[in-house]
Amino acid sequence: VQLQASGGGLVQAGGSLRLSCAASGRTFSSYSIGWFRQAPGKEREFVAAIDRYGIITYIDSVKGRFTISRDNAKKTVYLLMNSLKPEDTAAYYCNLVLGVQPTDSWGQGTQVTVSS
Repeated sequence: VQLQASGGGLVQAGGSLRLSCAASGRTFSSYSIGWFRQAPGKEREFVAAIDRYGIITYIDSVKGRFTISRDNAKKTVYLLMNSLKPEDTAAYYCNLVLGVQPTDSWGQGTQVTVSS
């Protein structure tokens, strides 16, 4: 399956964005999908994941602000980001995951910039 992230942009602190991760392939519903981000000068980090059963995991810094969801009919995973902070500024990527570990090569990310 191939994944493509989109939906990034420039937003003021406190604002919202919804990222989309669109997939190709016939067995999308069988996969666990995760969102990751990489800020300039920092390592890429796990943000959130949703497995085939709808079980969700978040890093502590986004709990209560970000919501991950999936629409298997549309072969898409979403990341709704509310109450954005400047420290959320990063390139965001989606990937197949095992737990919270990425398992496939990285595609093109989508840039999120939060201004203070």
